[in-house]
Amino acid sequence: MQAIQTKTHTTSEPLISFVITTYDLPSSMLRSCIDSILALSLDKGEREIVLIDDGSKTSPLTDLADYREDILYIRQRNSGLSQARNRGIQCSSGIYLQFVDGDDMLNVQAYDYCLDLLRQHSPDIVTFHLTDKRDVQVPNSHEGTMSGSEFMRHHNLRASACGYLFKKALLLNHRFTPDILHEDEEFTPLLFLRADRLIATEARAYYYRERPSSIMHQNDEQWISRRLSDMREVLFRLHDRCATLPQEEREGLQRRVHQLTMDYLYNIITLTHNSDQLEDALPLLQERGLFPLPDKNYTAKYAMFRKMVNSSHGRKLLCRLLK
Repeated sequence: MQAIQTKTHTTSEPLISFVITTYDLPSSMLRSCIDSILALSLDKGEREIVLIDDGSKTSPLTDLADYREDILYIRQRNSGLSQARNRGIQCSSGIYLQFVDGDDMLNVQAYDYCLDLLRQHSPDIVTFHLTDKRDVQVPNSHEGTMSGSEFMRHHNLRASACGYLFKKALLLNHRFTPDILHEDEEFTPLLFLRADRLIATEARAYYYRERPSSIMHQNDEQWISRRLSDMREVLFRLHDRCATLPQEEREGLQRRVHQLTMDYLYNIITLTHNSDQLEDALPLLQERGLFPLPDKNYTAKYAMFRKMVNSSHGRKLLCRLLK
């Protein structure tokens, strides 16, 4: 593993370490990403930018030479997103962490709103929204402070690890599971359960770009099979974890498990277009007590999907409607 450092560390801890991951991305995208971080209301000593290059065929370092005083560049063998983020965690020194995919950016004013809340309240986690829009309004209110488990009991969890900033001290030994897809689905809820003080915002602070070549847009049969298999294994691990938790935490994680079960069945329908594959998945879920979906009114979408997928007639209709 090769590591190249292009920044001199200061003696004091940065407030936030931004962990950017990249693999074969155009340098122009990385520059836009870094520029959006540099534009935030953070002094140089308050920020740390850790750029993890997960074995790109060509290093972008030459094209980023003018950022050498602002970034810590680390190049490793291609090991996948989980390992790249874990490497970023290891190399970061900030009090808070923010994950950023190298092809995305931060919406500066909306993110600065989250930074203001962080400075005022010192929460464990601040949540915000991902958006495909650059021109966004800045909210004037927030929800919290609450525990992470309380948030999970009453809200849909957005699993993307880029959708919140959090105290590094929450992690202890918690890391992304290597070599799986849907790694955020496992990492995020288990991290949230560790938080005593969470602030939820409606800020659309993270700008993501849809790229047809991205990992989640592959659609060959083998890749779809791996996606579904990894998602099922994450679902089972989270379900097993529920049994070990106190009641309030268990209820929060169970809500996430139920919705992830819904997402898993939805993905089988939309990715395979195969009603037999859907029927084959149900006994495995049933053995774990995950099917039929429980009668909960988490959201209107969940309630409607539950009613349909729990009956054979409804499943046939779903397969036709979603095809």
